[in-house]
Amino acid sequence: MGTLVQTDSSRQSHDRSLKIIAKSLFKELKENGYDTREIVNLSTELLSLVTSELRNTHQEASTGQ
Repeated sequence: MGTLVQTDSSRQSHDRSLKIIAKSLFKELKENGYDTREIVNLSTELLSLVTSELRNTHQEASTGQ
């Protein structure tokens, strides 16, 4: 994964975009019959994927890959 150099304004723009995406996804899930427990399960799975990626990145940096 490449390194991105972001200005404060582009970082803020990305943060706003992520918030909009999250709200839209939440609304879509609710409208399609997903309950709160299922949405929490989805969120947990996303966090697990991010954690695994961070762990792999850390291990690669430690081994010099």
